[in-house]
Amino acid sequence: MSLVVYNTLTRATESFETIEPGKVRMYVCGPTVYAEAHVGHAMSSIVFDFIRRYLQYKGYDVRHVMNFTDVDDKIIARAAQSGDDPAAIAERHMAHYQEQLRALNVLPPSVLPRVSQTIPEIIAFIQGLVDKGYAYEAGGDVYFRVRADEDYGKLSRRKLEAALSGTRVAASEAKVEEGDFALWKAAKPGEPSWDSPWGKGRPGWHIECSAMSMTHLGEQIDIHGGGNDLIFPHHENEIAQSESYTDKPFARYWMHNGFLNIDDRKMSKSLGNFFTVRQISDEIGYEPIRYFMLSAHYRTPLNFTMDILEQCKTSLERLYTCRDNLAFAIKNADATAGGEQLREAADTARARFCERMDDDLNTADALAVLFDFAREINTLSAESSAGALQHAADRCVGAAPGGAAGRWTIDRAVRRSVAERSSGSARGQAVGAERQDPRWLEGARRHRRGFRPGQHLAVRLIAVTVKKASTGRKPRTRPGGNAPETRESDAGRRKEGTLPEKSTPRALDAPPGAAPVRAAPGQTRAARRRQRPPRGWPWDTMRSCFTAVMP
Repeated sequence: MSLVVYNTLTRATESFETIEPGKVRMYVCGPTVYAEAHVGHAMSSIVFDFIRRYLQYKGYDVRHVMNFTDVDDKIIARAAQSGDDPAAIAERHMAHYQEQLRALNVLPPSVLPRVSQTIPEIIAFIQGLVDKGYAYEAGGDVYFRVRADEDYGKLSRRKLEAALSGTRVAASEAKVEEGDFALWKAAKPGEPSWDSPWGKGRPGWHIECSAMSMTHLGEQIDIHGGGNDLIFPHHENEIAQSESYTDKPFARYWMHNGFLNIDDRKMSKSLGNFFTVRQISDEIGYEPIRYFMLSAHYRTPLNFTMDILEQCKTSLERLYTCRDNLAFAIKNADATAGGEQLREAADTARARFCERMDDDLNTADALAVLFDFAREINTLSAESSAGALQHAADRCVGAAPGGAAGRWTIDRAVRRSVAERSSGSARGQAVGAERQDPRWLEGARRHRRGFRPGQHLAVRLIAVTVKKASTGRKPRTRPGGNAPETRESDAGRRKEGTLPEKSTPRALDAPPGAAPVRAAPGQTRAARRRQRPPRGWPWDTMRSCFTAVMP
């Protein structure tokens, strides 16, 4: 079965065929960076990340562009409230959003353009529309003449009069008609502005995406994506201005993800019913958020609750356990055992998975295939040979004996126990970089042996040994892998003077031997908690944990 996708423009499922064979040009509308990203923003990024990944798996060369709107009325309003510079507000939230995407395992786009860096291209675009009669200047503003576009409303399926009455922008005396939308806005005192043929000003919202798309992808693209809330007026206006400018179809496929709802109402900052990515990740981690977004078809609205996220976390653990068990079984399999049944099950599962994904990227059914296959692995692994088990791993799971399995287990364990809990902060990024150190990984692989499936070395070491390292105690060891722990009593060690009287952690950046963090007179518990070491630990502490258990 070839890949088919739903096209919002035609309201039909169509066979996926690109403009240039083997290459996909995809533009996805990014956030307006005036506040911290909420989970609804993450949904669009995750959805189009898995679309990109599957297209790459199918062999396409994907050029993915996602923009940042860093010049907008909302940013200007936020700057006026806080007294900050609008550019500083945008820069801060752009950096934060990228941190969150990294924590959610979203691939960085090929290009991340900003409005503020595309002003010359935007001005040239607007001038071209004016020259062709599709736009007009009025009092320093420039508007698109909606009635000049005969196809206006074809994406949202709104008739022209209904479309004109449904715009969100307030009427202006300078407009010829109420539905004409702004391409350029005359400068007001205190706002960022640029020189243009119509005087100082800044771009309107809709023209920005058209200009950035054409700058980085050309006049025609294969996929234009975003949330359902962008169909009208934003994407409708993008089509109008882009096709009027080039006289060519703008995008071949318009793809939109469903809303993320809370109590059956769209999650929105304007409604005040939203959770930030940071808030949710502090409670549940990042991977369950990503799984939640893929647990239903991308066009289906999702109702957000913490109970559902807990269920997603449990589902993930089932897949993790299967993968660990498979890696363990490969190492300990009987070379003379059979395995044809498992081989057939693996091939069937892979084919079914691709079939579900080829049907408009149906991740919900594709995940169901994975769970069915995990059940078959658990049933058949005991009677299968190492070759059959490896075939199952290669075809559907991705686990492998030796280094690859060890790396995956350690990487996942640390990602869940450290990077997730650091909420995408700079500390979490540092930990993520540290765990790529070859010495760290080699130690993890060497000492993974002797643990039963599901006993993750990194989790055990971080949960037990790091605490001891931070309090000055000698880390406990397990001679021979699973041998019982042996250590002197704390009371005896205190008596000998080898254990501090109180196990109070030092500050993270304190030198060895520094005094522990203690509450100042009148200091609240919350203030003292902020002085404690953060949830991401430095490389030296983690390295000492692994050194302690090496033979």
